[in-house]
Amino acid sequence: MPEAPERILVVDDEENMVHFLTKFLRAEGFEVEGAGTGEAALERLRTAPFELVLTDLKLPDADGIEILKAARELHAETVVVLITAYGTIESAIEAMRAGAYDYVTKPFRASEILQVVNKALERVRLRREVSQLRKAVEQRFGLANLVGKSAKMQEVYTQIEKVAGARGAVLIQGESGTGKELVAKALHFNSPRKAGPFVVIDCGAIPEALQESELFGHEKGAFTGAIATKKGLFEEAHGGTLFLDEVAELAPGLQAKLLRALQDGEIRRVGGTKTLHIDSRVIAATNRDLSAEVREGAFREDLFFRLNVFPMFLPPLRERREDIPLLVGYFLDRIAQDGGKPLKQLSPEALRAMMVYPWPGNVRELEHAIERAVIQSEEETITARDLPAEILAPGDELTVTLADSAVSYKETMARVVRDVEVRLIRRALEQSVNNRTEAARILGISRRALVYKLKEYNLRGP
Repeated sequence: MPEAPERILVVDDEENMVHFLTKFLRAEGFEVEGAGTGEAALERLRTAPFELVLTDLKLPDADGIEILKAARELHAETVVVLITAYGTIESAIEAMRAGAYDYVTKPFRASEILQVVNKALERVRLRREVSQLRKAVEQRFGLANLVGKSAKMQEVYTQIEKVAGARGAVLIQGESGTGKELVAKALHFNSPRKAGPFVVIDCGAIPEALQESELFGHEKGAFTGAIATKKGLFEEAHGGTLFLDEVAELAPGLQAKLLRALQDGEIRRVGGTKTLHIDSRVIAATNRDLSAEVREGAFREDLFFRLNVFPMFLPPLRERREDIPLLVGYFLDRIAQDGGKPLKQLSPEALRAMMVYPWPGNVRELEHAIERAVIQSEEETITARDLPAEILAPGDELTVTLADSAVSYKETMARVVRDVEVRLIRRALEQSVNNRTEAARILGISRRALVYKLKEYNLRGP
């Protein structure tokens, strides 16, 4: 469907000028309305929004500054260009201060006014794209996109809601693929800093010699190859959030400088003498046990305490298997939407295999497995044979009896989940010689949760 033409309102007390501009701009493909008074212009602005208002500075019942202010109050995205025969420096300054995009003096050529109109509308389009992109980013990285109904994920949601608005540093710990960056983005886009930048640095991917320059920037000539002054990521993140991924990989010397930056809120570029104030919230993440790194002397204890103001731990996927069906559905839906293709479903056998598989790569591995299965599958339903070979490891004794065709897909999935849970609980009890505390540890759940499951499924141990 073609986009609707952009709307322009022409306001001038000279009828010939309104007629000329209306006819000329309509011929250029715009939707144009005219008004001869300030009151008529305000009436049209109240009726419907316009992308651009071209208004004379002097009107019988108002002036262009009043029209400008009213247009911006009614529709914040509207851009205003003032036209006048009284071209003075004072009136131009007043117009620009009031928020006018540009200022054109009569008489003008048609090509001149068209150039101004196109530039003004380009700004409108850019603002709209930025606004739409920001909304899309906020939606994609909001809490709604953290998938899971398990108790452990509910705890993560609660922590995000509590911590997002705070100023202190956050330390996110969890295995690779558990979604640490996604949680960091959720914290940022649910915080007062969401309009600011979200800057990411992967500490493990940057050579030790370049880490300081990346974080703090450098001055021209600071070292061989520094041919120009460069801002560091702390400066780039001013007013927003700096996400230090794999923070345990920072060189020892840089850990001390990071500590000072966090304590003082100030940095100094490499080779520089000027102290720069920084205002960025730091969120750090690691797949290591950072407290153990501290005990072993591999990570500074004082920096650990400075980063660990709000600690968050993300559970591995194997400890929240009940979320696997939800994650599968989420990824299938997203793949269908992004690719504009029909939504596929997962067969009970395929879901059973996924429920049993330990997922060492966690949610990231699951996502990639679903993407691959969607491509491999030639039918509407993804079967076990469409899954990566490692998921279908030999020696798996778990089996699932498929439900009758009259039973709904949702009920079938519920039966698959129940069957897998029962068998995993029995295995854990066998392995722990019926020690419920040890079985709960093996399953990655609390003893209380295990007791509840035993009652729910009427299990008494091996």
